[in-house]
Amino acid sequence: MRHIADNYELTDNYIYIYTSVKVLKVVHEVEFVKIAGMNTQDIWRAKARIQQVVERTPLIYSEMLSSHTGGKVYLKLENLHPTGAFKIRGAANKILSLSEDQKKKGIATFSTGNHGIAVAYLAGRLGVPATVCISRRVPKEKVNKLKKLGAEVEIIGENQDDAEKFCYELERETGVTIIKPFDDREVIAGQGTIGLEILEQLPEIDQAVIPLSGGGLLSGIGLALKSAYPSIAVTGVSMEKGAVMHESLKQGRPVVLKESDTLADSLLGGLGPENRYTFQMVRELIDDSELVSETFIAKGIMFMLEYHKMAIEGAAGAGIGWLLHEKTQWKGKNVVVIVSGNNIDHSTIRSLMERY
Repeated sequence: MRHIADNYELTDNYIYIYTSVKVLKVVHEVEFVKIAGMNTQDIWRAKARIQQVVERTPLIYSEMLSSHTGGKVYLKLENLHPTGAFKIRGAANKILSLSEDQKKKGIATFSTGNHGIAVAYLAGRLGVPATVCISRRVPKEKVNKLKKLGAEVEIIGENQDDAEKFCYELERETGVTIIKPFDDREVIAGQGTIGLEILEQLPEIDQAVIPLSGGGLLSGIGLALKSAYPSIAVTGVSMEKGAVMHESLKQGRPVVLKESDTLADSLLGGLGPENRYTFQMVRELIDDSELVSETFIAKGIMFMLEYHKMAIEGAAGAGIGWLLHEKTQWKGKNVVVIVSGNNIDHSTIRSLMERY
């Protein structure tokens, strides 16, 4: 038997949880299914590694959303991290996996905001020099937050592909280590710890609704959930315009799309010219990919503000908005919506309050 995290032991076939009364409990037989070279062992290792800097987030029952849809809807509150989004998990797992020499040379990343914020926060906490490359489309509030966290911010081009190219130039010139936003096995495994927590908090889960962009979040959570119970349905939600992964799945290969302004700005960005992990993983793990209109993304944001007194960003509102729109198919199901983050401009909130 091998220790893998606080209160957990791993054998060849089972994971055991030690409860508060010291009772050994078998929770599930483990099948280490490999997809794109990754399996749930990677996620369990991530859980052990990041617990020093990442706290478990609540899973709450939404009475109003359940009443509206006829199902039992739960919200996984990744918006409660100190950085305001789930990205802290993958960034922490990647940075903590680096050698001391790599940390001394520094790190860099390209991000629509939330991943950059997570990298900047962790770099400051761990004493690692960090540069964040972003496009001009990233909201001012996120840019200001990055600067306050002490990162060097490089604003490049009109989209994340431009920011990514500059970041790789920085790697070649200075020797920094790039902390990729999604297409990295340690980052994916870090995001997958959300899936492990959900299984602990709601073993009866029937469906997970997950914001979908580059696919790191869905890849990690999907791998964790479906390795435990393959019958769990995994739905990815994206905005209607510029949904790169959605269109890539339709065409059977990674594609490039023009970006458009959207409330769900965190879901913007391409898959990268040499995608190694997330396209294959999403294709194998996802049950359906859905597009959500700007109107229903806005309604998702306002629903959380009105009924749960939380300001969330558009990417987080997409899953709630989709449930509000497709409200007839959830009767009797235990549905978990990933509330991915809270980094939204005050001006956007004011505008939505005036309109809705």
